[in-house]
Amino acid sequence: MYAVIALFDATLEQKIKKIWEGLESNKISYYAQEVEDRVPHITIASYKEIPVKNFINEIEIFYKNKRQVQLDFQTIGSFVSTRTLFYSPTVTKELMDFHSNHHHHHQYFASYNKEEDSLYLPRKWVPHCTLANRLSQEKLQEAYSYCLEINEKIEGKINRIGLIKIDGSKCAPVIYSQSLIER
Repeated sequence: MYAVIALFDATLEQKIKKIWEGLESNKISYYAQEVEDRVPHITIASYKEIPVKNFINEIEIFYKNKRQVQLDFQTIGSFVSTRTLFYSPTVTKELMDFHSNHHHHHQYFASYNKEEDSLYLPRKWVPHCTLANRLSQEKLQEAYSYCLEINEKIEGKINRIGLIKIDGSKCAPVIYSQSLIER
């Protein structure tokens, strides 16, 4: 399986990693350690199978002139069925257009949208940056309380687009990334 992910500027990435570390040191969640090379991100799309080389070429061309996207995280949420805790960015037109343009561009990625039940398709997408997942009810409450206590503005930019390969060996390396144009 593959995923196209929006990657963050260094400051925002470090703030999310610090939260992951705090959840781990408080024995609430080991999300950051569960998958080797995990980086904070917002998933834009997922695909079961792609022709990787061609797909990367399409990313290079499509995202060559795309601008960075400002993010502002003000919401902590949870997916009920998976007990996943996440930060959700303020949903702006800029963010929604960034996502929608990826999925709807006929010349590039639209032909890969074969999974009708994908949660990353435009009508189903909940933009989020995962903080912890697969938690028990008790640990979910602890994680939520921990994150509520962080009284720090969480903002930054999507400054790169990336492609990760997710395999069964608990590894999800970024196999390609490309910088976006500064605002």
